[in-house]
Amino acid sequence: MSDQAEFAPLLNVAISSNEVQASDAELPMTVRDAARFLGVSSQTVYLWVERKRIPHLRVMGRNIRFLKSDLLPFRAQFRQEVENATAE
Repeated sequence: MSDQAEFAPLLNVAISSNEVQASDAELPMTVRDAARFLGVSSQTVYLWVERKRIPHLRVMGRNIRFLKSDLLPFRAQFRQEVENATAE
């Protein structure tokens, strides 16, 4: 349940089911959030973006955002590469 739907009774705001479904849609993650999710530093994420190694979105020119659904396969691939490198 979204925060908006949760607090609607407190705010005397009527929210339709369409609005709740739209607010439950996947929200883009910031560089910091993506770095935490991937277990790396923000600088590493910026480097991957610069080298076009990680799926990302550009918002209003300079802002970089990530979708969790795009990062899940990337994280699985990244972990596999790390495990293979440490096994050698």
